[in-house]
Amino acid sequence: MHVLFVCNGNVCRSVIAERLTRAIAVEHALPNLTAESAGTRALVGFPVEPLAAQAIEGLGGDASNFKARRLKDEMVDNADLVLTMTQQIRDTVSEMGFGVACRTFTLLEAHRIAHVTGARSIAELHESRNDLSIVGRENITDPIGLSEQAYCDVGDRIAEALVPLLLALAPHEQTRPVADERPGLIIEPDANPPLATFLAAHRVR
Repeated sequence: MHVLFVCNGNVCRSVIAERLTRAIAVEHALPNLTAESAGTRALVGFPVEPLAAQAIEGLGGDASNFKARRLKDEMVDNADLVLTMTQQIRDTVSEMGFGVACRTFTLLEAHRIAHVTGARSIAELHESRNDLSIVGRENITDPIGLSEQAYCDVGDRIAEALVPLLLALAPHEQTRPVADERPGLIIEPDANPPLATFLAAHRVR
C-alpha cells in the first residue's frame, strides 16, 4: 500500500506523517507499506522545518534527507491511498482525476471511519464515508510559526490517528476502490426488465 500525504508547504504535517509511516513499516515488518508526501503550495527544495524534525524524531522517525515537493498528478496516480491534513486539501486533490475521490480522505476522517466501522480496506473506508455523520471539522492545523509544544501536539495528533489506521489497513492487500461516478448517462436494467425496454433506453439516436 503506497500512501501519499498532502498538506500545504510540505515541511511540517505531511512530512511528519510520511516519516512516521516509514517507521511503522520497519517496526511492524510491513515491507509493502510505503509513503511519500507533497504540498499544494510546497516550499520546493526546503528541508523539514526544524521543530517538525524534532517531532518526527520524538515519534521514532528519521527526518533526514528530505526536500519539499509540489503535488503533481503522477503522485496522486501512483498512490493507493491519499491522506490530507485538511478537508479543503482533500477536496482539491479529489478533483485531480477520475476515481481519485474514492481513495482520498483527510487523515482524521479515515481514522474515524476505520475506528467506527472496523474497515480493513480502502474500498470499505469509501463505502462507509457517507454513512457516518461528521462532528466538527476533521482538520489538523498547520503549526508553522507556533511553539515547540504546538509541533509536538500536532505530531501526537497525527500519530494517534495514523498508527491504528495503518495497522488496520497495511497488513491486507489493497486494491483501489472503483469510482462511483461514471461519465455520461448510463441506464442499467432492473433484475428482470423487458429486453425491448432496455435496448430502447440504450438506442443511439
